[in-house]
Amino acid sequence: MPANKKYLSSNWQRFSKISAGFLGGYFVSITFHMALAFWFNHLDVIITSAFTGFILWCTLMVLAFLAKNGWKIWGIYLLLTFLFCTVIYLGKTYYPIIS
Repeated sequence: MPANKKYLSSNWQRFSKISAGFLGGYFVSITFHMALAFWFNHLDVIITSAFTGFILWCTLMVLAFLAKNGWKIWGIYLLLTFLFCTVIYLGKTYYPIIS
C-alpha cells in the first residue's frame, strides 16, 4: 500500500531539512559557544563545549526535521548565527583577549 501523497514532502524540502539539520545546527552551536567564550571565561567554555555543543547540535538537528518548512528553519538558523556573530563582535570590541 503506497504512502499518502499529502504526507510526502518534495525533494527540495527534504534537502533543506537535512542541510539545515547538519550545517545550520552546527553553525548555530559553534557560534553560540564562541559568543559565550568571549563574554565568560573562555577556558571553561571550551571545556564544556565539547559536551554541550554536541547536545545542542543534536537538538537543533531534531528540530529541523520536526519543522514543516525547511527553508524557514534555514532562515531561523541563519538569523541565530548572525545574532551570535554580532555578540562575538561585541565581545571582541569590549573584552579583547590580551595575549
